[in-house]
Amino acid sequence: MGTQVADAVVPGQEKRKKKLVRRAARDQSQRIRHVVQWVFVALNAWIGLQFYLWVRGFERGGQGWVVSRPPGVEGWLPIAGLMNLKYMLTTGRAPAVHPAAMFLLIASLLMSAVLKKAFCGWLCPVGTVSETLWKVGRRVFGRNFKVPRWLDRELRGLKYLLLGFFVFVIAWMPAEALRDFMAGPYGTIADVKMLDFFRTIGVVGIAVIGWLVLLSMLIQNFWCRYLCPYGALMGLVSLVSPVKIRRDAKACIDCGKCSRACPSHLKVESLVQIRSVECSACMACVAACPVENALQLALPAAKAPDAAARWRGRVLSPRAVAAILVVIFFGVVLVARMSGHWQTPVPRAVYMQLVPHADEVSHPM
Repeated sequence: MGTQVADAVVPGQEKRKKKLVRRAARDQSQRIRHVVQWVFVALNAWIGLQFYLWVRGFERGGQGWVVSRPPGVEGWLPIAGLMNLKYMLTTGRAPAVHPAAMFLLIASLLMSAVLKKAFCGWLCPVGTVSETLWKVGRRVFGRNFKVPRWLDRELRGLKYLLLGFFVFVIAWMPAEALRDFMAGPYGTIADVKMLDFFRTIGVVGIAVIGWLVLLSMLIQNFWCRYLCPYGALMGLVSLVSPVKIRRDAKACIDCGKCSRACPSHLKVESLVQIRSVECSACMACVAACPVENALQLALPAAKAPDAAARWRGRVLSPRAVAAILVVIFFGVVLVARMSGHWQTPVPRAVYMQLVPHADEVSHPM
């Protein structure tokens, strides 16, 4: 009798085991996400090289000036993007200086409204570097360290304080002041000033960056989790996203692999859907889940008797996520180009006067 029972159980276990192995083998989310991340890093590196050559051309008195200024560099001016967005919302006019900063900010906001904080988990170059650092740290130190829960909660508030400070200052400035600031010498070459900060970085700057690198190796996503105001903004906007990580409690086997895989330390295994502003839609939890249809990045499920029917047509594959992000990004850039609000129309003579003397241009406030 006991042998018959054992014989009846083992085949079922083997069938289930094979199904879980097949499910794990099919998941390509992290491979696709990493490809998207590093392609975007390469794009930013190319833009950075173009911008450096453009600046060097002016510093050499216009000799060998063969490249044009890449508007995409303004993606590294998020504060200018916020200022210009407020200016457009209050005046109805697109800003003249650094308009690409505003459009790239709008693209990031749209991504967050549609796909949670996917900009942070899929596109942000700083996020990619941060993720690489904690993985390197895990190999070097054998583990990543967790901040005590009470301290983690307090530290996460820092990025919202930074965001609140910038929003308050920009909200306080009238539209005319925003326009005058952006059109002034400092605002015009804010991108050059940013480049010069890294080219002429001092001991204090190196020490700060060194500490951030070390902490990012020890603690998962240290910068993104505690200090990035841009990520804080994306997280708040992501609250309206209809797409979420969703768990089917009936299919879940309570293995806890999803929670252990989550870089944001969310308790995925105990939630029906992840509403947290910390979720970056990285799909690491989905990749770790061994059960078909138990965990998905999806729109709200339909009412149906079985899990497969509930998720049908509502699950977003990693390829679909990548495609949506690409469409939003290049769609917004295309709109900016077609409307004539992508390039900053500053005369070359003005750049010739300002760029070589960028270190002498001080902040007006």
